[in-house]
Amino acid sequence: MKSIIPAVTLGLFFSGLGLDAQEQRVLSPAGHSAVQVGGTYDVQYGYVGGQWIDIYYGRPVKRGRDLFGPPDWIEMLNDGADVWRAGANQSTRLVTEMPLVIDGTRVPPGEYTVFIQLSNEEWSFIISTWPAMERYDYERKDALFGAYDYTPDRDVLRTTMQVDELPHAFDQLSWQFIDMSQNGGTLALFWGTKMASIPFTVEEQ
Repeated sequence: MKSIIPAVTLGLFFSGLGLDAQEQRVLSPAGHSAVQVGGTYDVQYGYVGGQWIDIYYGRPVKRGRDLFGPPDWIEMLNDGADVWRAGANQSTRLVTEMPLVIDGTRVPPGEYTVFIQLSNEEWSFIISTWPAMERYDYERKDALFGAYDYTPDRDVLRTTMQVDELPHAFDQLSWQFIDMSQNGGTLALFWGTKMASIPFTVEEQ
């Protein structure tokens, strides 16, 4: 007869082995940034009528690494893929409730995956219609985990990012919406002393 060990008992057992919560932390926790655009402030109801743009990504920590200096830095970040997942673990996902225009290309409302083609000369921002897997399944061929098996045939756009040096180093990767207005703004990735950004506008509906 198969014995069933209660979860509480297992927790006490592993705690006794020294496997505390600190050791069980996810090394690259999930990140999420969001912005609401196009609404107005109402005295009675507050901010109304806006639509959301969200980006979901994994947040790797620098942990003392020289991220962009070694000769093999691109291979390190790509981790066996042809492009960088622009984060960690799952594919980075962009979800927009409104049409966006990036470098003249219209991106309809929907959910997309985001990748970056790295090089020593320039970084290219990629939006793709490849779906993202929640967990890696090598048998699935209709979605991606990270950037593994990425192919460019589902690209919606590919355009050059602006890459700037920062006066301070971000230890944990972060995607943020910056310089926002009712007409658009900039989506920016911060990690180490780099900021890679791409401007966008929102299309009126």
